Amino acid sequence: MAVKAVIMAAGQGTRMKSDLPKVLHLVAGRPMIQWVVDAARGVGVDQIMVVVGFGAEAVASALPDDVDTCLQSEQLGTGHAVQIAIEALGDVSSHTVLVLSGDTPLLQSAALKALVEPNGPDRPAAALLTAEVPDPDGYGRVLRDEQGQVVGVVEHKDATAGQLAINEINAGIYAFDGARLVEGLRSLTNDNSQNEYYLTDVIGYLANQGLAMSGVKTDIGEVAGVNSQAHLADAGAVMRRRIAVDWMENGVWIQDLDQVFISADTVIEPGAQLYAGVQLQGACHVGAGAQVGPDVFAVDSRIGPRSVVTYSVIRDSAVGADVRVGPYASLRSGVVLEAGSKVGTFVEMKNTNLGEGATVAHLSYMGDANIGPDTNIGAGAITCNYDGVDKHRTEIGARVLIGSDTMLVAPVTVGDDAMTGAGSTISRNVSARALAVGRAAQREIAGYADRIDKRRKAKEERS
Repeated sequence: MAVKAVIMAAGQGTRMKSDLPKVLHLVAGRPMIQWVVDAARGVGVDQIMVVVGFGAEAVASALPDDVDTCLQSEQLGTGHAVQIAIEALGDVSSHTVLVLSGDTPLLQSAALKALVEPNGPDRPAAALLTAEVPDPDGYGRVLRDEQGQVVGVVEHKDATAGQLAINEINAGIYAFDGARLVEGLRSLTNDNSQNEYYLTDVIGYLANQGLAMSGVKTDIGEVAGVNSQAHLADAGAVMRRRIAVDWMENGVWIQDLDQVFISADTVIEPGAQLYAGVQLQGACHVGAGAQVGPDVFAVDSRIGPRSVVTYSVIRDSAVGADVRVGPYASLRSGVVLEAGSKVGTFVEMKNTNLGEGATVAHLSYMGDANIGPDTNIGAGAITCNYDGVDKHRTEIGARVLIGSDTMLVAPVTVGDDAMTGAGSTISRNVSARALAVGRAAQREIAGYADRIDKRRKAKEERS
């Protein structure tokens, strides 16, 4: 039987205390609803329908193009949400319908596969994920008969004292026979303390019809909903560990699992080493044999094979093979470091290409520049790339020696094998193989310290 999925994502999540729709809060670099979509895809669903409400446009725009949405403009309960989804899906009588919640990012496909199997004539009318917890406060309780068969679910606010003592809770994740689901949805009323249409009442309706149902137990950690910022942090920690362990199983060395952040969209090649304090966010790529960390923050960047990056920040940049970066370097967007180059201590770069074997060792700013191979940039040198209105480029050739504290006033070009004197301000092009010195002649004023002493003494006498 083919499978369609409904994901409920209409709520605001007021306990998050955020203007962002709850399901768009990030877990390991992805909106939490994306994790639920991925779990559903792992079952091989034919179609995914997401029920949106609060922040509908934002939620819809964050979803993949092949995921459909329908609008629950007024939130009247989980049963109401699924009714709207079924109307949008059309005829589901020949399908299994998975019903999921968009705020359960730790859900995995294996648990859902257990729900949709068996997928034949003995299939139950409904199967639901459950979990046993020591403190079930706030959760709906799963009701079973003397034979252990599921006969209903009661919401916490509607439960009797005896039902509140049950510690098997409903995870809010279901697999329904499509025809039976439609039948059960038609039976719903809002005769309860919340005046809402509960999807859980469909379970009771099907039980009253004498139809078979099953409860599949799983770990609460996998199905717990994210309802607060604290829950979000807990889910993020679990997901980060999952991701890190997966990479370790593929040959990546990680010094401390609790001190790395690896985004779900990051790729790490076998043999790479991650030290404590590494954060790889977005679509990062780390090459084989690279050593990253301690304390490296990288976003949407590449770090090439055998490169070493320590105590640095890299954003939207590409570090080639056998490159050394840091400590305390900042690579802003558009930086390309070619093979064998070096960016050292307290160096900032932006929109700059550093050629093979070139070195910017320390205390420099290189912005909007092309720097040729085997060139050395001395300490304290900067490109003066902004004139107050526009940015301008600096072109530095191959095998150039830029003296310490050189100011390169763009636009300017320095030819191959040229040199600049320390402390120079270079505002005109420098020919290949030439030495350019642009600084005032040194003057010496004898006895100047005596003048200062006299002025200081006169000031003290006046006071």
